[in-house]
Amino acid sequence: MPESLRSEKELLVKLKAGDKSAFEQIYRLYSNRLFGNLVKLLQSETEAQEILQEVFLKIWQNRAQIDPEKSFRSYLFKIAENKVFDFFRKVALQKRVQHQLLHHSDIDTTMVDKMLMDKENEQLLAKAIDQLPPQRKQVFVMVKLQGKTYKEVGDHLGISVSTISDHIVKATKSIRDYLTNSEEGLQYVLILAFFTSF
Repeated sequence: MPESLRSEKELLVKLKAGDKSAFEQIYRLYSNRLFGNLVKLLQSETEAQEILQEVFLKIWQNRAQIDPEKSFRSYLFKIAENKVFDFFRKVALQKRVQHQLLHHSDIDTTMVDKMLMDKENEQLLAKAIDQLPPQRKQVFVMVKLQGKTYKEVGDHLGISVSTISDHIVKATKSIRDYLTNSEEGLQYVLILAFFTSF
């Protein structure tokens, strides 16, 4: 067995046992080459660096599963390959969502109203509502969740009906944006966009 492979095997045995020094040496051995490949694939040093860190984090987290008898390079590049596929799937999904939203201006109201009736999405919607500014959140909750009219909400809060309308439009857009930038919301929005396109 070549000396380099013997040394690597020894490092992998130590890494498998949780040796941080061995992990750092493995990182130094492979990170530059892997980073270069990722940059070529992704055309972005920032994205490449992020995926590189995710790959080695997974290596550390799953160190007990490493087989020192098998090619570590193949194992490493397989993890990187999966991470890159995940990245491109996410980007493709985001683009499809954005495309659907751009071509269906009525989806804002449709999406939010449907979520209000869908118990399974209460938590997701609650997170989206919570990120609204205080008064906008209050207006949205009173109109959309409590069923009050614009006039009732305006009288209660001492603001005009046009201001209420503005809050609802902006709140709905903000919720839409939150969902399209949230991994858990992306698929829901895409499915809804697809079905409202018919």
